[in-house]
Amino acid sequence: MQGFVQVYTGDGKGKTTAALGLAVRAVGAGLRVYVGQFIKNAEYSELNTLRHLSESIAIEQYGLGCMLVHAPTREDIDAARRGLTAVDAAMASGAFEVVIADEINVACALGLLAEEDLLGLMARRPPAVELVLTGRGAPDAVLARADLVTEMRSVKHYYERGIAARKGIEG
Repeated sequence: MQGFVQVYTGDGKGKTTAALGLAVRAVGAGLRVYVGQFIKNAEYSELNTLRHLSESIAIEQYGLGCMLVHAPTREDIDAARRGLTAVDAAMASGAFEVVIADEINVACALGLLAEEDLLGLMARRPPAVELVLTGRGAPDAVLARADLVTEMRSVKHYYERGIAARKGIEG
C-alpha cells in the first residue's frame, strides 16, 4: 500500500483525536501503528483505550509537561530530539504501517525542533508508511510538502466560557 503524509493543524480542537481515530481504523484493518507524542506527558483517556490495543499500537511520550507556562529548557529540547529519533526509527523499522507524530508541529513552533527536522522526517518516510503530523502552527513548508492537510478551525468552544476539560470528553 502506498503511504502518504497527512497533517492535522489549526487552532480548533480535534487534531489528536483525528489522528487517533485513524490509528483505530488502521488497527481494524490489520495495520500496526506507532504514536510518538511530543509536548505531552500525562495520561489521557484515549491513551487508556489505545493501550488495550497494545498488540497493534505502540505509544510513547516525549514531552516533559505543559510548555505553555515556561520557556523551553535544554531538557525539553533533548526530550523532543529523543522523540524525533524514535519516530524516525519507527518509520524505518518496517514494524509499523502508520506512524503518528502527535504535537510535533507545536514542538517546532516552540523551538524544540527545527522546520528542517520535520521536512527531513517527511523526506525519509518509506513509501509504504503513512506519516501523520499533528499540532497547531504547522510550518508552511510542511503544509506544502504534505499530501493531505486538514486545518481545524475553532468556531465556538465552551472552554471560552470557562468550562474546563472534562474526563472522557476532552481529556
